[in-house]
Amino acid sequence: MFGKKTEDDKVKSKKASPAQSKDAKKVEPSSDAKMPKERKLDDDEMAQLQALASERGETIDIEGPADKEGSDHSAEAPAEQVDNRPVKKSPKVKEKTPDSKAAKKKPAKAKQSASSLADDLLAIGMEEEEFVEDDDDSTLNLRLQRARNRIWLDLRDGIDLKALARMDAKAARDEVSSAIQEIARFRNLDVTPAELDQIARECSNDMLGYGPLETLLEEDGIADIMINGPDTTYIEKNGKIQRAKIKFRDNQHLTTICQRIVGAIGRRVDESSPICDARLPDGSRVNVIIPPLAVDGACMTIRKFTKEKLTLDKLVDFGSMTPSCAKLVMAIGRCRVNVLVSGGTGSGKTTMLNCLTRYIEAGERIITCEDACELQLQQPHVVRLETRPPNLEGVGEVTMRDLVKNCLRMRPERIIVGEVRGPEAFDLLQAMNTGHDGSMGTVHANNPREAVSRMENMIATGGLNLPTVAVREQIASAVNVIIQVQRLRDGSRKTTHVTEITGMEGDVVTMQDLFVLEVEGEDEEGNLITRHRSTGMRPKFFDKARQYGVDKLVLDAMEEAFDE
Repeated sequence: MFGKKTEDDKVKSKKASPAQSKDAKKVEPSSDAKMPKERKLDDDEMAQLQALASERGETIDIEGPADKEGSDHSAEAPAEQVDNRPVKKSPKVKEKTPDSKAAKKKPAKAKQSASSLADDLLAIGMEEEEFVEDDDDSTLNLRLQRARNRIWLDLRDGIDLKALARMDAKAARDEVSSAIQEIARFRNLDVTPAELDQIARECSNDMLGYGPLETLLEEDGIADIMINGPDTTYIEKNGKIQRAKIKFRDNQHLTTICQRIVGAIGRRVDESSPICDARLPDGSRVNVIIPPLAVDGACMTIRKFTKEKLTLDKLVDFGSMTPSCAKLVMAIGRCRVNVLVSGGTGSGKTTMLNCLTRYIEAGERIITCEDACELQLQQPHVVRLETRPPNLEGVGEVTMRDLVKNCLRMRPERIIVGEVRGPEAFDLLQAMNTGHDGSMGTVHANNPREAVSRMENMIATGGLNLPTVAVREQIASAVNVIIQVQRLRDGSRKTTHVTEITGMEGDVVTMQDLFVLEVEGEDEEGNLITRHRSTGMRPKFFDKARQYGVDKLVLDAMEEAFDE
């Protein structure tokens, strides 16, 4: 008991012996000397390196000082004394033998692994800094969201909506803004004046306008607004589709905005009638579809009109057509020939139709038929008609065909159908053949020949058992000109064909191109290089153009082919 030392006594003697501790310090290598001079790692970083190395299946041998003497001493040092930490033996960590060749190569490998893992540590540190910045942004957003929610609740409970409804738009917005200022002072909210103005604008748009849509509707240059749910909105700008930075609070907020838009023209959208076509006050077309048909939330598509009305001169400036082609289109609008504007979705059919109507004489009586009134006619004598969906009982529907039939009893001089897509095509052809010269319409087709086929198919959907030859003769005698517009793959909208229907040869409708668009190549930015070419053919309606005094325009347009 007294002769032998226990294990506890051995440990105490080691701690109490200063000489042994000094010797141990001399033998122990310095952990700082092992690392490269440009990168020093402390104990925590070295432990993290070992953990990363074990995950990668790599081996890191921990050495002493960088100089040779230090390395020799470290080789003689016991394994449990290296780097002031005991090194656990594992299959991945091999003992060093100075006499072997592998021991000479391992320091370089260890340095390479240490440097690569050190880079990983630096990358982790940079990510942590980014997370800190994101946390700051999230804190700012959270503070604004809390202030916005507090103001909205107080505003909704405290403002008199009936009195607000009796004010004009500007006075109502001023009243809402002053109420929000008072709420912010009363609640002592932590918001800046700029943030308070932003909250006031958002609340005014929610109460009096169309919510987050107001910023997109005010921005000029946007052609389409596509809302795919409360969190996803895309816009088409300069021919390219991009994501917009707006969001709705939830699906109920978006549905409320949709109901406000369609309710302004006396229509409704709900679960019993989840699809609706409507329009904005400026004529922009709106389509709404809500759950349960829209799975991911309410969807709304707005075909937005520009604040400044487009003319043929502006289309020439945009490169949609040449001045010679514009002269021909101008003559077509003036001399009362029957026109079909053909094109795909979003190609600019309604825009072209609006440009054509500018050259109608002011004294003519014009009647338009549309699903949602989009046409912007400048003439004084215009009657606008609009279709109506069925009511809750499923009755009371007024179709496009009903409107076109009724037009014939209203003493029209020109009938303009916004979009021909059903059996009303037959009634429009009958109107064109019965003295209503200068009637116009749009149809979805990819080229003029397909436009004729589309008219045949739409007439067939009406259940009229007419022979194909009779239908084609009706089309050939009624329609004089087909103007084809197209949205090209670079986003530009061009007039690709101005084609005249000349008659029938057997069972085939014959046509001749007056203007065609040729694609010559592509520039470095991906824009198509195109050229409008005049065929030089004399149009069949030249005699009618002479009657209306626009034959000079037709001749000038045709001269381009001979000037080349």
